[in-house]
Amino acid sequence: MTGDLRFTVTDTWAQVPPEYAHRDVAAVDVAADDTVYLFTRDRNGVLVLDPGGGFRAAWGDGIFTTPHGLTLGPDGTVYCVDCGDHSIRRFTPDGELIQTLGTPGTPTDTGYRPGPGSVVHMNETVRRAAGPFNGCTNLAVAPTGELYVADGYGNCRVHRFTGDGELVGSFGEVGSGPGEFHLPHGICATADGRILVGDRENDRIQVFDLDGAYVTQWTDVQRPTDLAVDREGLIYVSELWRPRGGASFTRGATPVDLPGRVTVFDPRGTVVARWGASTVMRDGPGNFIAPHGIAVDSHGAVYVGEVTGSFGIKPGRVPDDMAGHQLQKFTRTT
Repeated sequence: MTGDLRFTVTDTWAQVPPEYAHRDVAAVDVAADDTVYLFTRDRNGVLVLDPGGGFRAAWGDGIFTTPHGLTLGPDGTVYCVDCGDHSIRRFTPDGELIQTLGTPGTPTDTGYRPGPGSVVHMNETVRRAAGPFNGCTNLAVAPTGELYVADGYGNCRVHRFTGDGELVGSFGEVGSGPGEFHLPHGICATADGRILVGDRENDRIQVFDLDGAYVTQWTDVQRPTDLAVDREGLIYVSELWRPRGGASFTRGATPVDLPGRVTVFDPRGTVVARWGASTVMRDGPGNFIAPHGIAVDSHGAVYVGEVTGSFGIKPGRVPDDMAGHQLQKFTRTT
C-alpha cells in the first residue's frame, strides 16, 4: 500500500446465506446508516447487509438481465443500472419498483455490433453517439438532485436527467479527445459540482462541470471501473486488471501484466493512496482479481466488489477456487 492513507482489510466481512450465493459483486453502495447494498450476478439481484456484514434482505430476483451499477439516492431509493437490459430501475430500500428509465430490452442505435475480432474492446464498434441507453453502466446523483448516467458499453455518452427522470441533455462522442469516450464506465458527482467519469478503455478520468463542459483529465489511472467520494472529498477509484497483451486506446498493448488495484485521489487529482497491483496471490486479502464497484461508508471504510466469475473464472484467467473472492472491506486506520 502506497501513500499517506492506511487501511486494514478483511475479505470475510459479508455473511451471505448459501441460498443467495453469487459469482460477481458488480456494484456496491452504502446508505447513510451504513447499511450496505450489493448488486450481484448469477442470482441477478440485490443483497442488503447490516453494518456488521450480517444478512438483512434480498430482492430483485428475476428482474435484471446483467446487473452493473447501483447507486443510493439521498432519499434512500436504490437505482439499479442493468447494462444487459439497457435500463435503470429505481426502487424503495425494500425493493418496491418506483420508476424505470429507458426502454427495457431496446437499445438505441449507435452502430454497436458486439462480437469477436475487437482489438481493444467490443465498444470499438460504436460508430456514433445516441440517446439513452445502449449498455448503460452507472449513475450518479449530483448535489442539485439531477441524475447523470454513464452509457458506455454500446454508446459513448453521459446523459443528464432531472431528479424526476426527464432527460435534460447528453454529452460525449466516440474517441480519445477531450469530452470523447471509449467506454464511460464509472461516474460520480462531487460536492463542489463536478462530474467525474471513468473513461475505462482510454485509461483516464475526465472531469466536467454540471453542464457537461470539459474541465480536465486525470491519466494516472488504469481502466477505471467505478468512483466514490468520501466526506473529505477524496475520490476512490476501482481499476480493472489488464492482462499482458491487452490494449488501450491511448496506450496501446501492454507487454506486462497489470493487475487490478484501487487508487485514491485528492480533489485536485493527485494520488494519495494506492494498493493491490500484485501478480501473485490475486485472491489474497488486499489484492484484486477484477475490481468493478467501490463505495465508502460514514466512517471512511472502503468496500470493493469484484466480478471474479465473469472476468476471471469464465475466460480462464483465474482458477475456480478463487470464486469466493468478490467483496473486501478496508477499514481506515490513518
